[in-house]
Amino acid sequence: MTAVKHPVPDAQGSNLFQADTELQALLPIYLGAELCAHLQPHLDRLGALAGGLLDSLALTADKNPPTLEHRSRSGIDAQRIVKHPAYVELEKVVFSDYGLAAMSHRPGVLGWPSAMPAAAKYALSYLFVQAEFGLCCPLSMTDSLARTLRKFGDPALVSRHLPGLTTQDFDALQQGAMFMTEQGAGSDVAATTTRAEPDGGSFLLHGDKWFCSNPDAALAMVLARIAGAPAGMAGVSLFLLPRKLDDGSANAYRILRLKDKLGTRSMASGEIRFEGARAWLVGEAGRGFQQMADMVNNSRLSNGMRAAGLMRRACFEALYVAQQRQAFGRRLIDLPLMRRQLLKLLLPTEQARTMLFQTAEALRRADAGEPGAYALARILTPLIKFRACRDARKVTGDAMEVRGGCGYIEEWSDPRLVRDAHLGSIWEGTSNIVALDVFRAIRREAALPVLETHLRTLLAQTPLHAQVRERFEQRLALGLARAQQVADAKGQADAAARQTASSLYHLCTAIAMAWEAGRTGSARRMRLAQLVLRHRLMPQDPLAALDDGDEPWLAALLEPESNAPAEALDAIALV
Repeated sequence: MTAVKHPVPDAQGSNLFQADTELQALLPIYLGAELCAHLQPHLDRLGALAGGLLDSLALTADKNPPTLEHRSRSGIDAQRIVKHPAYVELEKVVFSDYGLAAMSHRPGVLGWPSAMPAAAKYALSYLFVQAEFGLCCPLSMTDSLARTLRKFGDPALVSRHLPGLTTQDFDALQQGAMFMTEQGAGSDVAATTTRAEPDGGSFLLHGDKWFCSNPDAALAMVLARIAGAPAGMAGVSLFLLPRKLDDGSANAYRILRLKDKLGTRSMASGEIRFEGARAWLVGEAGRGFQQMADMVNNSRLSNGMRAAGLMRRACFEALYVAQQRQAFGRRLIDLPLMRRQLLKLLLPTEQARTMLFQTAEALRRADAGEPGAYALARILTPLIKFRACRDARKVTGDAMEVRGGCGYIEEWSDPRLVRDAHLGSIWEGTSNIVALDVFRAIRREAALPVLETHLRTLLAQTPLHAQVRERFEQRLALGLARAQQVADAKGQADAAARQTASSLYHLCTAIAMAWEAGRTGSARRMRLAQLVLRHRLMPQDPLAALDDGDEPWLAALLEPESNAPAEALDAIALV
């Protein structure tokens, strides 16, 4: 008897790397042929894990959040956070098996003879986050803490702690954290009240931190105000806080409670009280925020990566359902309204992926000391953090709708994606704060001319029909001029910061996606780039009749392994 195909499509067990032909085509551009070939089997294996075992572990960890124990069974005060075994298995994959927190800092991870560029770390993390989001916060903070410590820390501190931060020996691993937020000092770091009292060669911390993720981390970066320091930002310094002291005793701070969060339930976040906790100054006193900003910016890029990964998983699931499920005698993907809904998932997903790799490449160039690259990374980072994280909230929600009623059930990935997607717009700076930071980068780092040079270089390297090139250049000139106006207003035009930051993001992604299409010869990607230009940057009349000329294109763009018509490399109707 022939088995009847089940009416509820289920993509569980899919290899998320093999299913992502766009990622496979883009990686050689950003990694180079040799590193890409070396990572291919690792990416393939991680793709299979993310679509199967890791996804199951993440579901279990999400349903069994960590708990806080204050005393041992014999009554000894010995706080510990109890993590579900499923979460611990996930930790072992990212920290030990793949070495994602170590690969940017030392050679030898995954058999590569040197430290890997940021794009390699984010390509692997992009796959992992499609299964598990919460653990990517401790992963990012461990990686970022190592980076900030290496950059600003005393050599003795670096030599003492860097090996533990970058080891793949799980039992010797020292995870990292960032304790910055206070009840009265969220985004306003200048209002920090935690005190640091000198005590020999170190400091004793007193005060409370309100939102501390990975609170039992072995090491944390903490912002505090040295006794006698001036009020405001100039009085805030950065400290390295160990969970245990050299003699093995617990440092003098307590986890007061764990947070009951909307998302990232697998990973602990808590409130901490310092009661004379010993910590060591990192970098120059009074420049704590400037030094912590390096760690924050690295975490913001990680937030953008996570948003991109969430969107990719949501989009993959929605496309799978639409291709497999039938209603009214037709596949869902053949229904015109569904095609338009899917395109609205696909465009921001592809934009975020491109922005991720563009920003990672800028970071690599900045770390190599290339002139102008720091300013480029400095503006691209808040752009991806702002726009991609906001897009992820809508994409994951609309993808849930494609699955229908099953998408609302916690047995599926959709609810977890939706809950987790709301985090990106809050942590490491809310949308308003990060949008304003784009213009801070323009004013303080002269980032706009660097961005213009970068985008014009990409355009010059891209084969385009004259009409399309004119549209790109016209929108670019308008977007840059508007961004400069907002920056020059010095706070008087803050109300326009979000809209203008979105325009810059759309410009960057449209141009970069067109450049990628030119490098790969992908007519499909060129069409997507031009659709970003058309739908995100060109004037739209909401009362105008829909252009049905897009319908054949939508079908081609949304089907797997499809090749859109070659004329996309030349032009589409932009007027």
